[in-house]
Amino acid sequence: MNKQILKDTAQQLMAGHKGLLAMDESIATCNKRFAEAGIPQTEEYRRKYRELIVTTPKLGECISGAILFDETTKQAAADGTPFIELLVKAGVIPGIKLDEGAKDMPAFPGEKITEGLDGLRERLKNYAAAGLKFAKWRAVIVISDGTPTDGSIYANAHALARYAALCQEANVVPIVEPEVLMDGSHTIERCFEVTQRVLHIVFEVLIQQRIYLEGMILKPNMVVSGISASVQASVDQVAHLTVECLLRCVPAAVPGVAFLSGGQPATDASAHLSAMHVKYKGKLPWALTFSFARAVQQPAMEYWQGKDENVTVAQQLFYKRLSINNAARRGEYTLALEA
Repeated sequence: MNKQILKDTAQQLMAGHKGLLAMDESIATCNKRFAEAGIPQTEEYRRKYRELIVTTPKLGECISGAILFDETTKQAAADGTPFIELLVKAGVIPGIKLDEGAKDMPAFPGEKITEGLDGLRERLKNYAAAGLKFAKWRAVIVISDGTPTDGSIYANAHALARYAALCQEANVVPIVEPEVLMDGSHTIERCFEVTQRVLHIVFEVLIQQRIYLEGMILKPNMVVSGISASVQASVDQVAHLTVECLLRCVPAAVPGVAFLSGGQPATDASAHLSAMHVKYKGKLPWALTFSFARAVQQPAMEYWQGKDENVTVAQQLFYKRLSINNAARRGEYTLALEA
């Protein structure tokens, strides 16, 4: 492990007012979204869509890093230029999703455990050699009457820690993503309680496993009401409880927090991030930014529809969504930006 390389990369990823693009949808997820948008579900159309994303003009002004899926790391533009090379030329650090998905956890009904540790050391060597500088691993935590249990939280925390240790061994910055899902009718107070418990355990285990905190990034959920809750928390309430939860749980040594959108409407995710910066600007030990997927890509995908003649406008829509979130990171988001 080279701590200086890890620290430098993590700081570069969190620099300025940029965010991290999550373009790491699995083949199944990408095909599902294509089907919803009326786009053919083939490898060539997935390649075309990713080319649209990585060739968007001024992409490097908006994002510092892009999380890729394995298929994407092997793909190239129509002229033969590998996507990884195009990202680097745009000033974007390429990264990789390493987990192999959340599966039902034996003996823990209704809970998930993320798989993918087998063979990870060798995979990391290959990805690092290909120029990928950071990685992501997602754990899934479900809120219900009987979940989450500490057994499930600890199991996922250990998987996150072993993944992070293997990343750092390979000088790859780990993004640690413990996602407490929005699914359910729970209150924002219940989300706060669960998120706090999850983050406490995750950092307890990361420290036990000797993870170099200055060389990692946290990718958590925001603290929000359940998606089907009868009462939805206000923007200010989400901003306040999210940051207060982080202040209780996240060591100051961690350079940055990159929020997932978690299924929030794009406007809500942007408004929440902006409100955090308005309320806490200059008062936090770590940087706060976004690492959204659907919340920045959806307008572009829907407009594109798989048609070459729609690429330019789709890229403009994608850039606009990214620039709106850059404004949110500065604490300057308003609904007028959505016009």
